[in-house]
Amino acid sequence: MNDTRRAEQPRESTRRQALAAGAGLLGTGLAGCLGGGASGETGSNGSDSDDGPVAVASFFSFYDFGRKIARDTPIDVKNLVPTGLHGHGWEPNASVTREIIEADAFVHVGEGFQPWADRAIQTLEDDDVDTQLINVRENVELISLAETLDEEEEGVGEDRGKDPHFWLDPQRAKKSVDSITEGFVDLAPDHEDTLRENAATYKSDVLEQIDRDYRTIFEEADRDVVQLAAHNAFQYVGNRYGVRMRPLVVNLAASGDVKPSDITEAKEVIEANDIEYVANGVFESRRPAKQLVAETPVTAYFPVTPYAGVREDWVENNWGYEEIAYEINMPTFDVVVGNKTPAEAGPEGWAEQWRNFE
Repeated sequence: MNDTRRAEQPRESTRRQALAAGAGLLGTGLAGCLGGGASGETGSNGSDSDDGPVAVASFFSFYDFGRKIARDTPIDVKNLVPTGLHGHGWEPNASVTREIIEADAFVHVGEGFQPWADRAIQTLEDDDVDTQLINVRENVELISLAETLDEEEEGVGEDRGKDPHFWLDPQRAKKSVDSITEGFVDLAPDHEDTLRENAATYKSDVLEQIDRDYRTIFEEADRDVVQLAAHNAFQYVGNRYGVRMRPLVVNLAASGDVKPSDITEAKEVIEANDIEYVANGVFESRRPAKQLVAETPVTAYFPVTPYAGVREDWVENNWGYEEIAYEINMPTFDVVVGNKTPAEAGPEGWAEQWRNFE
């Protein structure tokens, strides 16, 4: 935020407060069945300032990128999605709209992926609120949807026919880091050097290393197919590293229904590829995974997540994209492709904690 805008803040704050107070006008659009408020998580950016710019994020992955970029600057980054909920299917109440109105920037995933975010953006634009919009999907090349996609689902917004889960590919995730960085430089131009240095370090030291380690896992694999008792969110991993991701829930939403034909196809994949372990979404139903364990040679399921939400213990341990990659996804992929036994994968106690987790 530049000095000129800060000088105008009292007028704008008054207007924002009025709009926030009337955010109930969005109630029919934003009040969802879950009715949760924001998580209240803030970024560990090392700032001692309480009056710096505030950026709110509609999705955990980009909240985490944002807080890493903003480290040692006055920018405060907040995650809007409550702990324990999946960031794709969540529908917030009007309190979240108030947070967006009052924020200096709104980090979002682009049109069509989170309908509540689209409605909030429309409200900002209709009411001429100057919350800066940072679209993390800008300049990202999306891949076509998997052939297993539900035929009723065509994609998202202006990218219909494309898969939106690009952040699972560390190389594409770099583009979102770039977009967030540019937005944050506009918020705090006096801290441009720090913001750009943080972003460059995160891309080189974290995302590049994750990319290398994922590549090693799949290059060493005994098989090139992964059966997921989860929704269709991992095609970017398959596309980047040459592995076939077979989702049990064939649409893009984590809440999608599992059909009997989906179970039948999964059984065929399991038998044809001699699969002993499958991957199940941390924030998704366990029932289909348990059915596969009961009705096929599969002996256990282990966790994967598209970084769309966080558990309470992950928050307590300050886990972000990097930690979840190494503590959850990579050990499971090592197991399900046959590189390691569950006892060999992950940190000590990982197999006991996550084998057929509830």
